[in-house]
Amino acid sequence: MDIDAAKAEVLRICAHLHGLGMLAAADGNVSYRLNDQCILITPAGRNKRLIAARDLAVLTLENSIISGSPSSERLMHLKVYATCAEAKVVVHAHPINAIAWSIAKPKLNELPIRSMPEAILGVGAIPIVPYARPGTEALAQGLEKIAPMHKALILARHGALSWGNSAEEAINGMERLEHVAKVLAVAASLGPLSELPEDEINSLLKLRQKMGSRSL
Repeated sequence: MDIDAAKAEVLRICAHLHGLGMLAAADGNVSYRLNDQCILITPAGRNKRLIAARDLAVLTLENSIISGSPSSERLMHLKVYATCAEAKVVVHAHPINAIAWSIAKPKLNELPIRSMPEAILGVGAIPIVPYARPGTEALAQGLEKIAPMHKALILARHGALSWGNSAEEAINGMERLEHVAKVLAVAASLGPLSELPEDEINSLLKLRQKMGSRSL
C-alpha cells in the first residue's frame, strides 16, 4: 500500500471510531506501518474526526520525526511495532465502558470474560495494563510483555489499545473489547456475574487456539 492509500485508511479508522463514540475531542491516535523503517501516525492535539491527510505525520521506528507533528503518545505505538512483527495497524481509543471497568475495579488485571463465549473466541482474554501516565516511556514499557500476547487490551484509567495485521483486525479488537465491557457492565448491574462451566471454557480456549490469534 502506498502512502496515500495508507493515509486514507488511517482517516477511515478515525472516522469509524469517532462515530462509535470512542474518540472525543483530541483523544486517541492511530498509526500504520508503512515499511520496515517508518510509520504513519495521527497528529498531536487534534480532533481525529476533523484531520486531513496532510495533517498525518511520518516517523521512523526509532522515533525520529520525518514530517508533521506526531502524537505525543507515539512511544506506545513504537513499542507495539518493535515487539509485534505482525503489527500493521495500531489503534488507541477511549472506549467508555472499558475505561470505567479499570476505574471502578482497580484490582482487576483483566476483564471477567469467562461468562461470554464470543469474547473467549474473539480475543481469548482482555488484560488491563497497570496505570502509567499517558505519553510516557513507562506506559510504553508496560506494553512490552503484554502486547505480543494480546491484540486487544485496556490501559487502566486511560483507554484501550488494539493492533492487527490489517485495519479490520485492529478495529475488530477495539469493538470487541468495548462491546464485552458494556455487556459485563449491564450484567453486573443486574446481579453477580456468572461464569461458564470450566469444561466449556477449556473447550472454547482450545477452539480459539485452533482458530489462531486474530481478533474477531
